[in-house]
Amino acid sequence: MSVTRSIIIGTGSYLPENCMTNDDLSKIVDTSDDWIVQRTGIRRRHIAAEGEMTSDLGIKAAKAALSSAGVDSQDIDTIILATATPDNTFPATAVTIQAELGIFHGAAFDVHAVCSGFVYALATADAYIKAGLSKRALVIGAETFSRILDWEDRTTCVLFGDGAGAVVLEGQQSDGEMSDRGVLTSHLRSDGRHKEKLYVDGGPSSTQTTGHLRMEGREVFKHAVGMITDVIEDAFDATGLSSDDLTWFIPHQANKRIIDASAKKLGIAAEKVVTTVQDHGNTSAASIPLALDTAVKDGRVKPGDVVLLEAMGGGFTWGSILLRW
Repeated sequence: MSVTRSIIIGTGSYLPENCMTNDDLSKIVDTSDDWIVQRTGIRRRHIAAEGEMTSDLGIKAAKAALSSAGVDSQDIDTIILATATPDNTFPATAVTIQAELGIFHGAAFDVHAVCSGFVYALATADAYIKAGLSKRALVIGAETFSRILDWEDRTTCVLFGDGAGAVVLEGQQSDGEMSDRGVLTSHLRSDGRHKEKLYVDGGPSSTQTTGHLRMEGREVFKHAVGMITDVIEDAFDATGLSSDDLTWFIPHQANKRIIDASAKKLGIAAEKVVTTVQDHGNTSAASIPLALDTAVKDGRVKPGDVVLLEAMGGGFTWGSILLRW
């Protein structure tokens, strides 16, 4: 029986020009390169320039993805932007990107699931395509987390950076087998009881301010590995695949210790793990598409490869997507 599969036909990314190393950070907060690398694996992150907004980053990543896919912006009928740092409270930053791309048809909206945002957005676009509501979608993760950091809090400001990544997702008919290209399965979760462990202490309805990111690092780490493995095991159960069948594991780039612990628990070989956190830190919803674009450009990800994406973010939210390239 013929089914519609959502296939990634192009990827793109963008990092701001300003690169802040750990040594740069040590000049403004009590920290060191050794301290940061030992605990997180991060060596540098990129910071948006003054006046450079989330939409600016997203537009550049989107244009790169469209070029990679070889499609015109007018071929896109849906834009879904994952971000926790929008340009404005409203309208959705996705419509700013839509206008800049010269798209005046279809729909554009934001998804807010913090670090899990790209997985949520990709799963949403996949559902739209399968339901016949979209033929070709632009899915973007873009963040300017530097705008919500407390630069006097060394437990958080050393972790995050700015950036954007994007993919073009297209519906194509297939036989409905696990050997088909495209998204094979997606699994999303959330549990609001953990809000206080990772959140921003401001907002229009509460403080009428933007606020700053606050995190209980040990608590986040404690929950992360278990939650991540939960949705990955669900993906394996749904498809009949296993860690041995994976070609690449592309996790949310939050912390190398979390990435390593999750891979070990799932029995995923270290050589299958794509790690870019050392180069751009935690870019929240942008981290997975940034890592994916890196692995596509350097030739690691090839047609037919089985690729597993996963993320966990504030809320808590978490999710996984298993696809064949």
